[in-house]
Amino acid sequence: MTVTVTTPDAIGLGEVVETLAGWQSGDLTLQLHPGDLGWFARNGAEATAAAVRVWRDGQKVCAVALLDGPDVLRLTVAPELRDDPGLADRLADDLTETARGVLPAGPVTVETPNGIRLQAALDGRGWSPGDGWTPLRRDLGPEVVTEEGLGLRIAAVDEVGAAGYVEVIRSAFGSTRFTLERWRDLAAGSPSTTADHLIGYDAACTVVGAITAWSAGPGRTGLIEPLGVHADHRHHGYGRALCLAAAEALRRRGCTVAEVCTPSGLTGAVATYRSAGFVAQPERFDRVRGS
Repeated sequence: MTVTVTTPDAIGLGEVVETLAGWQSGDLTLQLHPGDLGWFARNGAEATAAAVRVWRDGQKVCAVALLDGPDVLRLTVAPELRDDPGLADRLADDLTETARGVLPAGPVTVETPNGIRLQAALDGRGWSPGDGWTPLRRDLGPEVVTEEGLGLRIAAVDEVGAAGYVEVIRSAFGSTRFTLERWRDLAAGSPSTTADHLIGYDAACTVVGAITAWSAGPGRTGLIEPLGVHADHRHHGYGRALCLAAAEALRRRGCTVAEVCTPSGLTGAVATYRSAGFVAQPERFDRVRGS
């Protein structure tokens, strides 16, 4: 195996999204989904492309990673190469040795799916377990029964509703960086062509929650990212209702499984997804390089 690592340009980003979509099998919990790139696209197409790393053996894409911030890399490998020792060693060396240019010097975190050989390869190079994450999945065979009786109306985000989506995300996550301009970049990203951006209105027509459901295509796994309820409207069951609506949107697009991954310490978030029929999978731990 002769592996090279590159960063795509904005035009080449579409190929990466398509490759990731093809890896989203219903029986595998993968760390990186086209929707992860779709959510990152709020930073613009060029910034998204610059944050992506692609490992190839010739023309074959072996692994894809997203530098999600200055010191966090989210990485997955082709399903058929999950246990390949040569790829695991090459990836581990690229991530460990800063001279290779994949990761900066200093403390960094790498997120990978459970069950791939890379985890053991990183452990063998002195990486340590980091934060715990809880993946949750829901099968989408039958129609999802959405919530009734909450006075919540759920609608697709349009140009008018975009301001409400932005307001909710800013409130839910305590962030001022998400703006209408970033929403437009998000909506223009190629993963958004098969995504459902939804907002929830209460009985007073106030936007109280927002969620995005990212489809990888029929027969594949869909991702929920993000889910937010406005800080002024929590504890009314709106998060559960939005999750159910997102799951049904993914089912209508042909997805067989809906998936979400949340920090294990956010027990309220885990409980919300469980209440919407999502089943927790084995906990996953980051790997941390201290220097």
